[in-house]
Amino acid sequence: MVVIFLLGGLGFLALSKKNEEEGNRVCFRNYCFKVELARTEAERRQGLMFRKNLGENEGMFFIFEEEGVYPFWMQNTFLPLDIIWIDKNFQVVYLSENTPPCKKDLPCLSINPRKKAKYALEIKGGGGEKNWFGHWSKSKALWGFLR
Repeated sequence: MVVIFLLGGLGFLALSKKNEEEGNRVCFRNYCFKVELARTEAERRQGLMFRKNLGENEGMFFIFEEEGVYPFWMQNTFLPLDIIWIDKNFQVVYLSENTPPCKKDLPCLSINPRKKAKYALEIKGGGGEKNWFGHWSKSKALWGFLR
């Protein structure tokens, strides 16, 4: 299991690996999300496409090989998502709240953070505001044991 903790203000990102059966978790203050990890190019490209359901405490944590500007898009995504980008220093650098899916009759635009990130977290749209955001610009993170 991987556990990631994010705290506003004194925010930190901690990761521990315990037991595969319990799954991977990202936590902010006292609220945790069970996440799938997207480590490979194929996993990151697939993301949460074609998902028709996503629990209130579920999401996907994207891990990039190197820090860079990584736009996301909502092509073939059926649910609104909150997308949070985190840089190599574990600072939250951008947040796209309640990002709507692309509409069939319109072009699908990408969401560009215009800031470098090493990680991104996708959760159910509105989940961050409702459960745990606070002031992301002041969030700082410490990294644990994920390799």
